[in-house]
Amino acid sequence: MEKTIRLTAAQAVVRYLAAQRSEIDSADVPLFAGCWGIFGHGNVAGLGEALYHARETLPTFRAHNEQGMALAAVAFAKAKNRRQMMACTTSIGPGAANMVTAAGVAHVNRLPVLLLPGDVFASRRPDPVLQQIEDFNDATVSVNDCFRPVSRWWDRITRPEQLLTSLPRAIQVLTDPVDCGPATLCMAQDVQAEAYDYPESFFRPQTHRIRRPAPDADEFSRALDLLSKAERPLIIAGGGVLYSEATETLREFAAKHAVPVAETQAGKSSMPWDHPQAAGSVGVTGSSASNTLVREADVILAVGTRLQDFTTGSRALVPGEAALIQLNIQAFDAGKHRAVLLVGDAKRTLEDLTAALGGYRSSPVWQQRTAALIEEWNGAVDQATSPTNAQLPSDAEVIGGVNRAAQSDDIVVCAAGGLPGELHKLWRSGSPNGYHMEYGFSCMGYEIAGGLGVKMAHPDREVFVMVGDGSYMMMNSELQTSVMLGRKLIVTVLDNRGFGCINRLQRACGGESFNNLIRNVDHRVDESWIDFAGHARSLGAISEKVASIAELEQALQRARQSERSYVVVIDTDPMPTTEAGGAWWDVAVPEVSERGQVRDAHASYIEARRDQAQG
Repeated sequence: MEKTIRLTAAQAVVRYLAAQRSEIDSADVPLFAGCWGIFGHGNVAGLGEALYHARETLPTFRAHNEQGMALAAVAFAKAKNRRQMMACTTSIGPGAANMVTAAGVAHVNRLPVLLLPGDVFASRRPDPVLQQIEDFNDATVSVNDCFRPVSRWWDRITRPEQLLTSLPRAIQVLTDPVDCGPATLCMAQDVQAEAYDYPESFFRPQTHRIRRPAPDADEFSRALDLLSKAERPLIIAGGGVLYSEATETLREFAAKHAVPVAETQAGKSSMPWDHPQAAGSVGVTGSSASNTLVREADVILAVGTRLQDFTTGSRALVPGEAALIQLNIQAFDAGKHRAVLLVGDAKRTLEDLTAALGGYRSSPVWQQRTAALIEEWNGAVDQATSPTNAQLPSDAEVIGGVNRAAQSDDIVVCAAGGLPGELHKLWRSGSPNGYHMEYGFSCMGYEIAGGLGVKMAHPDREVFVMVGDGSYMMMNSELQTSVMLGRKLIVTVLDNRGFGCINRLQRACGGESFNNLIRNVDHRVDESWIDFAGHARSLGAISEKVASIAELEQALQRARQSERSYVVVIDTDPMPTTEAGGAWWDVAVPEVSERGQVRDAHASYIEARRDQAQG
């Protein structure tokens, strides 16, 4: 008979997670680098006690906000190319609900995070307990049911032995490149403390290695035929290039076959910005080089991207007249936009394609066209990011200052608002994963928490966080966590006094400035504003406010020398945005309005939709 060990369900979870291993660059490392925990009555006695005794094998990190710690865990997994991950545990009720947004971020971006929210009593003895949500028609519902639509695997643990089947399934989802995403195990608080005789073999170390499936032979043949005949080919690189660790393969493919590469938000840093075939960003926030090449290409090979609307110009830009091949490990994504499917691992499939293509190269005319467009775009970037004599600098000028202060191996982190668009166009990435953008869910508040996760993943690289005042106000608590844990961030806060990006969109749709910039908020009785530098100091960071781009660059050099998180604040103009490049974005404009500007914007909107592909 197999030997057993008597453990509580919480102890079994912790021991099982600590036994999971991952292979990174031929080294055997823990699959779970740690567990974030904010304890309450739904997890402190069970998982809290279990984690205390496992601190050597599964470190516990304490944050200030449940959403923030989960975002840090998501960013960590992204920065690790999904090879390592973290778990997060909370109490029931609001603590658990606070992680739902982060689960949405992980789900959209196909990133692994294990969520362990406490749950109500499985026995129902003391019902209704503190923080319990009661459904009048369904006694099995709790707040954790909110995780169902944003989890790849969801289970409620109401018996200790259920872990024997549920935990392996959760790990399978978390480590599968096809189904990867958040897994949620709702831990009933009484069950956490219940004991069971678990088989010792359940806790044997297990090493997880990435699967690299090859594409179907017929799919590969169709894609190869299209590429081998293409005169004007283009590659669109998505996040899957990074997750597959195919950046070097992509660079070699592009150089060997003279194929220009455009990058999505998730795929940016797949190519060093100065590679001869690096055409820059693509789509709504795309470079003029990439977007022109998209319009003129005869074959587009999209690698590891779900081709969302910002990439496709709301289907008015991509695929255009070109034949579209979708290389993706997930058939759901490969089949979008009526593409020629090529379902397989990005690295392995690119290697097979380049071998099969042999000496193929794009046409000399296309090569000349690519070089000219890239040179023209690099000039536009230089102009947009150079300081001017304006009273307040633009986002582009600030990006230029930060980029000049950063080194090629440094990492920039951002998420929502106007900054991602400017960064996508203008930031010059020097090495893989040097550009970390959360733009799948476009989650305001991700920036500082995400930066913390990135720094934990890459402690030897400087992490530059760029955040607007709006996102800073939504979530800044993990700045103190970075100080507490000794994970230094360099944070630049761009203060335009409001939601400048949405104000610009509001105006572009014919609306009047309303409820976005602070000066346009109704019912204001206080004209004062926030001392962001003072606030950052109150959280333990070193901080200063600067008045010019020159002062910004000097401050960032001081920040590089600091051992503690460093925040630099600069006032910016909310109105300017980089005009060069870009493509149309479908934002519905009202058909009926009393404002002539809205009616004019609607007429322009209807005209723009004529180029939009359907299906």
